[in-house]
Amino acid sequence: MTRYAHDTRRMRTGRRSRTTSIAMILVFVWLMAGVIAGAQRDYYNSAPTNCAGAGTIAVTILAGPLNYLGMNPTVEDCHVNVPSPSQ
Repeated sequence: MTRYAHDTRRMRTGRRSRTTSIAMILVFVWLMAGVIAGAQRDYYNSAPTNCAGAGTIAVTILAGPLNYLGMNPTVEDCHVNVPSPSQ
């Protein structure tokens, strides 16, 4: 097995994993900010009664820190196609 002085595969692997780790931490912090915003708005006290309630919770979590910059994402109405039973 020959080792080369400029083995870039080893360097890229280390850099890629560090970048991936930082990105995963940022995504986690972003989503946690959304979870905290949803808790402050009392979205988790009861189960959502329709898909609009569940959608509002989901977009609030995805908005993350944007909730603290004045964004108040809500889902007013949504339609879910329910398949009819076959006869």
